[in-house]
Amino acid sequence: MESIKVIKIGGNVVDNPEALARFIRDFVSLPGKKILVHGGGKEATRMSAKLDIPTTMIEGRRVTDRATLDVVTMVYAGLVNKRIVSMLQAAGCNAIGLTGADGNAITATRRPAKPIDYGFVGDIAPEGVNSGLIASLLDAGITPVYCAITHDGAGTLLNCNADTIASSVAVGASRIAPTDLIFCFEQPGVMEDIERPDSLISSITPAVYADLRERGIVNKGMIPKIDNAFKAIERGVASVTIKHSDALTIDRGTVITA
Repeated sequence: MESIKVIKIGGNVVDNPEALARFIRDFVSLPGKKILVHGGGKEATRMSAKLDIPTTMIEGRRVTDRATLDVVTMVYAGLVNKRIVSMLQAAGCNAIGLTGADGNAITATRRPAKPIDYGFVGDIAPEGVNSGLIASLLDAGITPVYCAITHDGAGTLLNCNADTIASSVAVGASRIAPTDLIFCFEQPGVMEDIERPDSLISSITPAVYADLRERGIVNKGMIPKIDNAFKAIERGVASVTIKHSDALTIDRGTVITA
């Protein structure tokens, strides 16, 4: 099989109709086989507020109690996923929206309650992604669109960080063909100073990452993104890049190297 691109878009892109429309246009224009993974955290936070359900975040990760699980399932698997799939269909890209439960696409295990109890949050083992399903869909000319909801195989849905989903799906796809992983969000890449457009960090190694975290340049939601980038590289993904959603078709961004 030809190479595969796994592309993840974050909540800030999903939340911006104009940015999302531009991204969809560029995504559809990419040649070859591709997979889309999306977040939707801002939408979930807004919905939680409407329902008077508090939102708790720890190092960029959402604590998911039973009520929050209901909200994120409705938002990620329903509203956001189907909105994106419908936009892809309108642009001529035949797509199918997936949670981990659909086609047994991704199984996960509930994260232990210690040292931090994240609630109904799943951890995905390297073998947790159904590579056969990916191959079948791509061979049929269908683009999979994964949200951040998985399942444990015993009837319980689990919330996962969307960056973790993207990394895991890329690892699963790499068992089929060479795979490139691209994280798209609202910045040009990892920045020394987000107020300075010229401060893009072009490459991050483990040593550089440790320094950036120590200096507080990388924090909050960027931590799971880069952690998952390194995991993907370590498990066989050909390349990982972090870039602006408007630069999907441009060779620019932060490259993660082992």
